[in-house]
Amino acid sequence: IIGNEDCGQMSAWYVMSALGFYQVAPGIPVYTLGRPMVDRALIHVKGGIFEIVVKNNSPENKYIRTVTLNGKELETPFFSHAEMAKGGKLVFEMTNTHP
Repeated sequence: IIGNEDCGQMSAWYVMSALGFYQVAPGIPVYTLGRPMVDRALIHVKGGIFEIVVKNNSPENKYIRTVTLNGKELETPFFSHAEMAKGGKLVFEMTNTHP
């Protein structure tokens, strides 16, 4: 439809949000965490494989208990593109209890 083109932004938002993160501000290489909709995903990046694992994922467990990146718990609700580009493992642990 002419005039209704978002250059793929809506599709990119959905895919990345379903993985549990999204780049809120274009041009700033930082991803903000959100609720993942997948149990596991692999992304092929320059440094190898970036794996996303979601533990205790269910409709009831809608809150994030912890997130670790390469075994280290994240202290902020975001991580950098440079960290993802190296490859590694992002692990979400979900819970039904509000933090």
